[in-house]
Amino acid sequence: MSTEILMPALSPTMEEGTLAKWLVKEGDEVKSGDVIAEIETDKATMEVEAVDEGRIGKILVGEGTEGVPVNQVIAILLEDGESADDVPAPKAAPVAKSPSPKPSPEAGEGLGHAKPSPSPAGERKASHENGAQVKGTEGRIFASPLARRIAADKGIDLTALSGSGPRGRIVKADVESAKPGAAKSAASGATAGAAMPAVDPRAFYAADSYEEVPLDGMRKTIARRLTQAMQEIPHFYLTIDCELDELLRVRKKLNEQAGPDGVKLSVNDFLIRASALALMKVPDANVSFAGTALLKHKAADIGIAVAIDGGLITPIIKDAHKKGLAEISSEAKSLAERARNKKLKPSEYEGGSFSISNLGMFGVKQFTAVINPPQAAIMAVGKGEERPVVRDGKLEVANVMTVTMSCDHRAIDGALGAQFLQAFKAYVEYPPSMLM
Repeated sequence: MSTEILMPALSPTMEEGTLAKWLVKEGDEVKSGDVIAEIETDKATMEVEAVDEGRIGKILVGEGTEGVPVNQVIAILLEDGESADDVPAPKAAPVAKSPSPKPSPEAGEGLGHAKPSPSPAGERKASHENGAQVKGTEGRIFASPLARRIAADKGIDLTALSGSGPRGRIVKADVESAKPGAAKSAASGATAGAAMPAVDPRAFYAADSYEEVPLDGMRKTIARRLTQAMQEIPHFYLTIDCELDELLRVRKKLNEQAGPDGVKLSVNDFLIRASALALMKVPDANVSFAGTALLKHKAADIGIAVAIDGGLITPIIKDAHKKGLAEISSEAKSLAERARNKKLKPSEYEGGSFSISNLGMFGVKQFTAVINPPQAAIMAVGKGEERPVVRDGKLEVANVMTVTMSCDHRAIDGALGAQFLQAFKAYVEYPPSMLM
């Protein structure tokens, strides 16, 4: 019996992706675990493995196709003796929705990571990286990428259309014959995609005075997630100054001892270690808000914001409280390099319990950052610079760094956030305490 190979969900939040490259062709024999395709999401390029053995009978989605919905049939796998001509046209494969957290009677829905529902009996499970899936449940709009683009340009709500294409797919003709509708509300845009602003800025500028650059997948995801974060998370901010002279002295000495071939520590490596230890010292700050509960994390998994072409990604150093400075430094460099090459696995940038965003290298003195759900806090790090300080009534000069912590007030109160910053500052200003 033939097997439908579906567009895999490479992460719990993935809705669609680009089928970048086929590594097999029709007629090729494959076995379970063979890499058959490369899929691009908004943040990474992932390999897809076959979940069963057989022969590639039909490839239904060509290389370079964008906006392929999760669980759409992309190819057919045949068993021995089967012919591609005998295989009926595949039915529409509806897509599973991520279950929403149960709403709190008072606070509304939480922002914790929703886990996928268990697979029905008999359903084939995807292999790493969530390889080819074979079944889904209902819920996704089935439309071609071109139809989606035309709908976005014309302000048409695809949920109001019926598709005339194969298996009910909404195609170009369906969208072109539809009348433009009202723009979706900001609330629906926050969950369905990057919403149009309340006022279209095109109305204020001559058509030839600007170049319109369409949003790519990453920028759409950033727009959606940050809009949702600012709308749903009650942010508040705490700022503290940390003196860096002792840290810079220790860093210089350790780098000299490491020699030319050793690991070179950065200031950020110390800040990652200090944040992790502070979370262990103040465990009530190491939490995520989950609607009817707080998830109190047992490990300090620290995200580090990395700027990449077209956006930002936050790879995570797992168990940072258990790792020394050299290990943190090596891992941070590896994660940052793979992030810029879009080679991270979803498990390396999703989740986490705390994040650090450092703009000090750009000369920024102080800023605030938007919380990255499902986390409840993020620290914005400014430039370390010489400033006047008063010690024992005397004016002196010290290297000072300003950090601002953004907190989710549903999970972290002011006093708790202040305790965390107090612990963080103590580690930063006396680095030997990090080595104990």
